[in-house]
Amino acid sequence: MLNVTSAEAQNRFGQLLGSAQREPVAITQRGRPAAYIISRQEINELQEAPRARGEERIQQQRHWADACADGWNAVQAQWGSFADEHSPL
Repeated sequence: MLNVTSAEAQNRFGQLLGSAQREPVAITQRGRPAAYIISRQEINELQEAPRARGEERIQQQRHWADACADGWNAVQAQWGSFADEHSPL
């Protein structure tokens, strides 16, 4: 990652835009990172990541729900329905 001061960034902005296509550029103030310049491709990947994690989480929840249903169906198949025996209706 390329590091430049905020003063350098002001003076070399066009050049830094080109550099950002190859690697992120950190802009520092008082020796600490204050901002970053990244490529369009990198921002697209960063924006896509939460969506991909959300889809993965949904798949995990479906898998868990299916496993619970399978377990309950196995208990019901072996022991019968508890609701029929204990229902107050």
